[in-house]
Amino acid sequence: MRAGLLLTVFAIAAGPAVAQTAVGEDTASGLHWHVAAPAGASWSLDCRFRPVTYAASAYEQARWANRTRLSGAGPQAGRLPGDNGRCTLTKTGGAGPVGLALVRGDEVASAGAARTGETAYAGLL
Repeated sequence: MRAGLLLTVFAIAAGPAVAQTAVGEDTASGLHWHVAAPAGASWSLDCRFRPVTYAASAYEQARWANRTRLSGAGPQAGRLPGDNGRCTLTKTGGAGPVGLALVRGDEVASAGAARTGETAYAGLL
């Protein structure tokens, strides 16, 4: 009975680690994201994605992540570490609207926010 309990506890603890995708040092080869802010508005971006493990340095080869948060002003683009994700874009100030696009091949998800404090959501899962 005790061995069965320990095995169950180990399986539950190991579950999330087994589900992660290893990307090594290549943390920017997945889903494309782009924030458009043509009038230079400021924004914050919060993206969640399927957990990945990556090599943070030569000494740390197994750090994991499932979220990235950025803030900025004006247009900016980048990539998530995997081929899936859902992002929340919030306009934090400035003139003009902000827009968000996620791109995977020929699939596009987009959303926009015009007023300060307004939030837009887009995802490709």
